[in-house]
Amino acid sequence: MKKSLKTLVAVVLSTMTLAACSSGTAASSTVKLGLNYELSGDVSTYGAGLVQGIEMAVAEINAAGGVLGKQIELVKADNKSQTDEAANVSARLATRDKVVAILGPATSGNVKAALPAAQENKVPLISASATAADVTLDSNGKVREYVFKTCFSDSFQGVTMANFAFNELKFTKAAILRDNTSDYSKGLTKSFTETFTKLGGSIVGEQAYQAKDSDFKTLLTSIKAANPEVLFVPGYYEEVGLIIKQARELGLNVPVLGADGFDSPKLLEIAGAQALENVYYSNHYTSSDTTPEVVKFKEAFNKKNGKDPDAFNALGYDMAYMVADAIKRAGAADPVKLKDALAATKDFKGITGNLTMDAFHNPIKAVTILKVENGVPTYFLKQQP
Repeated sequence: MKKSLKTLVAVVLSTMTLAACSSGTAASSTVKLGLNYELSGDVSTYGAGLVQGIEMAVAEINAAGGVLGKQIELVKADNKSQTDEAANVSARLATRDKVVAILGPATSGNVKAALPAAQENKVPLISASATAADVTLDSNGKVREYVFKTCFSDSFQGVTMANFAFNELKFTKAAILRDNTSDYSKGLTKSFTETFTKLGGSIVGEQAYQAKDSDFKTLLTSIKAANPEVLFVPGYYEEVGLIIKQARELGLNVPVLGADGFDSPKLLEIAGAQALENVYYSNHYTSSDTTPEVVKFKEAFNKKNGKDPDAFNALGYDMAYMVADAIKRAGAADPVKLKDALAATKDFKGITGNLTMDAFHNPIKAVTILKVENGVPTYFLKQQP
């Protein structure tokens, strides 16, 4: 009886060991990267664009042998452009799916919702488009150890556009129409206002709307009465398109300035090409750039997707390659080692420019300013950091 029991225990333990080994082998046969993106909902063009770029990069990386001899596996989830779902997706990716890193979400608000689960489970979270300053810094100004950005911050964009308005366009009177429900819009407003007034300009009018508003005529009428030379609209394309269209209908034809939230094909659909004349915005990239690496990327993307890549495509593409590079430098598909390698990133050459990670987990890189001409965003100038 004892001998039979011992034999049974040995068989069970052997089976469990084999199963564990089999499971471990399967788990380690790929490098899992989680995608937490807005694939439906209000800002789905951002999420879809980033994922398109990431998937193209990963396909290239895998075709070239992957990383550390393994293929990259993408675990993709839709956060529906909602903060609560962004948090849920982050938790699932970090705990159930056991990813090495989480890429995304796209917007600052959704990243803030997603980062607690990433930090708690010590899984690096990298966003290519969350531009709020407090994404990588907590309320005490301390760096969030496991959170990184590959895009410049709102403060940099706000400073850039204030300098552009005052020094390049030679305007001294600006008005602002901001989204009162968006951290992104609030951050841009703050940095633009501080820089513009410090330079010697004045904010002659400031109004606020809420996300999903569709009638801005009362606010724009008030702004028009203030007689500004330029209008700064730090918002997302859905509302911005309507704002610009209604501003032109009211005869408010001053230049309109914005940031990367303008970057969507839907902006043209909503506002129309004529209304978008005299519109400028800061961005991370433009397909009209003629450097060899951008031309090569543009041709390859166009061949694969039947259209020129936008900034979100390029940002996603760069982020995927940067993460793969960091995994190689880490020497293991290990979240903690990857975190350290990401922090040490220096002179990474991407489509959107060279990138060095600073001490606050923000990139040091150039910003591009685009001018919309005949409905097409066109390279205007590049400002170095």
